[in-house]
Amino acid sequence: MKRVIVITGATGTGKTTVSSYLTEHFNIPRIITHTTRPKRPGEQEGVDYYFETPETFKQNHYLESVTYANYQYGSSLEGLARAFSKSDVVSIVLDTKGAETYVHELKSRVTVLFLTVTHPLLLEERLKQRGDQLEMVKNRLKSDEYRRDLKLPAALKGVAKIMQNDDWQKTQLRLNKFISSLIETKSPQA
Repeated sequence: MKRVIVITGATGTGKTTVSSYLTEHFNIPRIITHTTRPKRPGEQEGVDYYFETPETFKQNHYLESVTYANYQYGSSLEGLARAFSKSDVVSIVLDTKGAETYVHELKSRVTVLFLTVTHPLLLEERLKQRGDQLEMVKNRLKSDEYRRDLKLPAALKGVAKIMQNDDWQKTQLRLNKFISSLIETKSPQA
């Protein structure tokens, strides 16, 4: 059975880092999503996101889309199909609303990984360290979406695996166990 690992949580919790780790260590490709936000230093078109204008954003077929801190984000059906053509297990980075949509639409094919940290001040520091513009950091931390994504929504309780990401080495060990158990539970159904 094809499966999607949905990686969610507040901005700065390490969602992209976790997705990259899954790709590098377990060959789990990431579904490339679309956004209208500007590129960060080092980001590449078609690798990190499909960077869109508001006009081109409207031309895609989305499973889910959201406006976050005044920018549009979405995952297209075409992107999901491209990722599944590479592997039966893929990952995607989404906000909690997007995670809820994936669970609703794809049901048992979705495994949710909710990332969190001990203290929200750590998130602000991470946002500054990754090169986001100070104004963008302030806007994200003030947004309703940021506050929403700090907590696991009721719709994902009992569905999501909660993983604290304060210490990257400990997180890697937890991810290794998580993927091992996912592969073990996948095998009898395959």
